[in-house]
Amino acid sequence: MEYSEDKSGSIAIDAEYQRHRYLYRTTKRIFDFTASLIGLILLSPVFAIVAIAIKIENPRGPVFYSQVRLGRHQRPFRMYKFRSMVVNADTLLKSLLSKNEIDGAMFKIKKDPRITRVGAFIRKYSLDELPQLVNVLIGQMSLVGPRPPLPREVREYTEYDKQRLVTKPGCTGLWQISGRNDVGFDEMVNLDLEYINKRGIMFDLYIILKTVGVFFAPNGSY
Repeated sequence: MEYSEDKSGSIAIDAEYQRHRYLYRTTKRIFDFTASLIGLILLSPVFAIVAIAIKIENPRGPVFYSQVRLGRHQRPFRMYKFRSMVVNADTLLKSLLSKNEIDGAMFKIKKDPRITRVGAFIRKYSLDELPQLVNVLIGQMSLVGPRPPLPREVREYTEYDKQRLVTKPGCTGLWQISGRNDVGFDEMVNLDLEYINKRGIMFDLYIILKTVGVFFAPNGSY
C-alpha cells in the first residue's frame, strides 16, 4: 500500500513503502547532485551580486547565515542561506513570538522588523535560499521535499505532523508553489504529506519548473 487516509480523512504515510523506494531515491540523489553542482556554477554571478549587496548595506555583517534544522528522521544539520535579517535577529525573536501570524508550529509575520532592505528583496524572489544548493550537493537536502523545520518547531509537532520528516527535506515543494506563507501550518503539513505520497521523478520535475516560475512571479514569500 502506498498511502491511506485515517478515519478523520487525514493523510497517512506508509513509511516502510517509502523506505524501500531504492530506485527512485538513487535516481533522485544523482539528479540532486548533478543539478546542484551545475546550479552553483551557473549561478555564481548571482551569488557574487547578492553578497556584494549585503556587504554594502552592512559591511561588518556576515554574508551567509546558517541555522540548525532537522532533516529526515529528525537528524540535525546546518542549513545555509544568504543573510536577510539584522545580525542579532535570533536574539530579537523572543520579543516577536507573540506577533506570530501563522497558527501551528511555525513563526512568520509579514512586516518582520528584523528584515533588512536587501533582505526584503532577496526573500521576495527566494534568492536567499540559493546557498542551500550546497546542502543539496552534500546530501543533507534534496531539491524537492518538505521544508526542514527548526528543533523548537518539531517539539510542538503532533505524531501526525512528524510524518513529514520521513523523507529528506527539500529546497522547494508543494507548499512553496501553492502560496507559501499565505498557506497555514496545517495545510502546509497536508501538502507535504501529499507530496510524499505522490512523489516521483516527473512530479519532482513539475515542482521544480513551477518553482522557477515563482522566482519571476512571487507568491506570498516574506
